[in-house]
Amino acid sequence: MADLTLEQKQTVEGWIRDGAGLAEVQTRLRESLGVSLTYMEVRLLVLELGVKVREAAKPPPVPDLSKAGASGRPMPTEPDEENAAWQEPEPAPHAGAAGATVSVSVDRLIKPGSVVSGSVTFSDGVTTTWGIDQFGRLMLSGGRPGYKPSQNDVMEFQQQLRKVLEQKGF
Repeated sequence: MADLTLEQKQTVEGWIRDGAGLAEVQTRLRESLGVSLTYMEVRLLVLELGVKVREAAKPPPVPDLSKAGASGRPMPTEPDEENAAWQEPEPAPHAGAAGATVSVSVDRLIKPGSVVSGSVTFSDGVTTTWGIDQFGRLMLSGGRPGYKPSQNDVMEFQQQLRKVLEQKGF
């Protein structure tokens, strides 16, 4: 470790008392005093000086993102005015069999673990979320427990999804 003069040590003590952290002290030593120390050497120097480094404020607790969007808030299961920002509406839903409609939208903020994600509203009004992972696997989640869309809705969903993704450049 480099030997610092008494004046340099007093300068370092002053920086720490003013609230500088170890990384900042390391940078100031290099830029102001021309002394290059590793982070560990700076830490040992501070211990040697007997000066306490102020601890940074504790970070807020990490939210459970398994049920949350990128904002940390729980993901809505159905679009409404309050959560309109999390998705882009499909320009026009397309009619499936017997006038039923399937509507597909793409999220502006992609869900963790997905390459692209969004929501789909099937002809019976059930809305679920979808995502495609890096391996190209399609995932559907949400909706009612045990819900299974009709075969016509699944085919219509696949067609709409393909069109929407092509429009978005995927």
